[in-house]
Amino acid sequence: MNSYTREPAVAGSFYPADRTTLKNELNHMLAETAATTDKKPRAIIVPHAGYIYSGPVAAPAYHTLLQYKDQIKKVVLLGPSHRVAFNGLALSGMDYFSTPLGDIPIDHSVNQGLLQHSGVNIMEQAHQYEHSLEVHLPFLQAVLDDFQLIPIVVGDTEPELVATVVEELLDDDLTICVTSTDLSHFHDYATAQKLDSATSQSILNMDYKKIGFEDACGRNPLKGVLYWAKKHGYKVSLLDLRNSGDTSGTRDRVVGYGSYLIS
Repeated sequence: MNSYTREPAVAGSFYPADRTTLKNELNHMLAETAATTDKKPRAIIVPHAGYIYSGPVAAPAYHTLLQYKDQIKKVVLLGPSHRVAFNGLALSGMDYFSTPLGDIPIDHSVNQGLLQHSGVNIMEQAHQYEHSLEVHLPFLQAVLDDFQLIPIVVGDTEPELVATVVEELLDDDLTICVTSTDLSHFHDYATAQKLDSATSQSILNMDYKKIGFEDACGRNPLKGVLYWAKKHGYKVSLLDLRNSGDTSGTRDRVVGYGSYLIS
């Protein structure tokens, strides 16, 4: 039987294409943070820009997974669509998602159940060039042992659908959710700080209705995960909140990044 693999689309641009260089960069970013948690994460919220910009902000969230790596066997990965406009959620029919660090097996066993929901479809074109999911794969490979992936690109949809799917998929303690989003885009440094601080407070309060078009490019998956977290009485904790003016780049036109823990 033939197997089908999604090849990397942004290796060499968003992160190193060389295996050794990539491993060293991941290890360096993870070593720069000491973030831990006394409760196993149920989900994390992390940014998805090039590693020189958002990698240091994402690293604390991934560092919290290290201490629970033996207890995490499946990852639901949600990210927004940047290239393909569609309504609903896009699953993948691929067998593996590949990075310079190797192939990650995709869990197809859930597809049949998810496809029963109106708005959920298999759509490879939504995944083919999408960076919002891909940039997280090497981080996951760096901090977890063997795991399966359920990659979902989120289009224009209501929080209820995202929350319903997350609830179905996180039905055991061996599965976590990774939600991919950046915050404000292309404001000056001071304006971005003000806007991102307000958005961050909405995230911490799980007040998903306050998160609008200009606040987070991954607002659709983000709002759905916050809806789910609020329903179950989880707590959201802030791990890092910065922008590209803090990590790499000028301060006249920045992108905001935050990382959060849901437990």
